[in-house]
Amino acid sequence: MYGIEAINANNGWAISVVGISIVFSGLVMLSLVISQLYKAIELFENPQKIKDWFPEKTKTPEPEVLVITAAHKETAKQYALLVRTMEDHFSLPRLLRLAQVSGLKDPHTNLNVLLKSGIIIPDKAGLFTWDQDLFIDTFSSIGADADNAEEPKGN
Repeated sequence: MYGIEAINANNGWAISVVGISIVFSGLVMLSLVISQLYKAIELFENPQKIKDWFPEKTKTPEPEVLVITAAHKETAKQYALLVRTMEDHFSLPRLLRLAQVSGLKDPHTNLNVLLKSGIIIPDKAGLFTWDQDLFIDTFSSIGADADNAEEPKGN
């Protein structure tokens, strides 16, 4: 069998169509690469253009204002008592567990306030310390009016 009969018998038409498609697709891709090659060469010659794509982060985030209420003050005093029962360097999970066992309200939130205020300071070994001076400075001035204020009377 020779000629057209052999092509028909062995799927020659499908193979030739696939081959033509592959060659055509390759030529299209090659032409696209060649047409855009000048942009890549320009980036190699002027690397500042790459840096212009990524703007520098010049804005520094403003420090977060920490609102400490009278309830936080009372809870912080209770945490201070708990910390006194522990060693100088303590573990946060242990302090949190003691707070939960002691029945403190919202122990995670209040512990977060103490961390953000800088009263509980991380050391480099994975433990934490209590800054008593900052605790006294922070919580002695806050809520002084709230301690002297009368409780609202109910009907």
